[in-house]
Amino acid sequence: MKSLLLFLFVCNFILAKASMSIEGYYQGKNLYVQSALCNDGFGYCATKVTVNGKIMPGQIENGAFEINFENFNMKIGQPLFIVIEHNDGCQPKIINPEVLLPNSTFNIEEIKFNQDGFLSWETTNEEGELVYEIEQYKWNKWVVIGEVMGSGKKERSSYTFDVFKHSGLNKIRVSQVGNSGIKRSSKEIVFNNIKVVPPSLKTVNEFKSIIFVSNSQKKYETKYEIYDAFGNIVKKGLSYEVDLSNLKKGIYYVSYDNVNERIIKKK
Repeated sequence: MKSLLLFLFVCNFILAKASMSIEGYYQGKNLYVQSALCNDGFGYCATKVTVNGKIMPGQIENGAFEINFENFNMKIGQPLFIVIEHNDGCQPKIINPEVLLPNSTFNIEEIKFNQDGFLSWETTNEEGELVYEIEQYKWNKWVVIGEVMGSGKKERSSYTFDVFKHSGLNKIRVSQVGNSGIKRSSKEIVFNNIKVVPPSLKTVNEFKSIIFVSNSQKKYETKYEIYDAFGNIVKKGLSYEVDLSNLKKGIYYVSYDNVNERIIKKK
């Protein structure tokens, strides 16, 4: 029995060469970890757990275990940094990482386009650091065009984002997704971009490329996405011209500016 215990200790000592980490905020719920057997069949993958630098008490030599934050006297909203040391060649799996995300609780105090044309918004009552997604309604759907990290503060916080505006009416909102998985969005605001006339699409050299042009036939830089007939995105970016030479012949859908078009590549 002593020799077996010694062998398990040696196995863990030699193989425990890797670690994984996760961080977030305590929201009153515990983490659950799934741990596989060592590659040699002796002992389990996870060998040690620390929470904010403190070693977790209790048994982790199991196929699954719980990280109970009550053992560390955590308070709601307190930052967490968890490190799981494990044997090389395997990796534990955290079953419910979303419980470390804060709730989305922001209140929009003001949202507008400022004098420089930037989107600006001010919030209060943030519970923790969550990403704000900036969304623009175009191509018949809400499209995420950028991200800004929230401050996580209860007091008033200010944010700005440079929106690439398409022609005509631009609808913009900001959204967050917290640990509930439900998206919370601000009201929509509208900016009428009268400086730009809707561009058009032209094919070049038998669909070897396409260009976007203004009403004066000058090249027009725009954001675009190209999908194949099955809805898979094959190209996206910001440009005046898109090379199609590496695409197979067939039907494609081009979304640009605030327009959707279908093209057929024959060669």
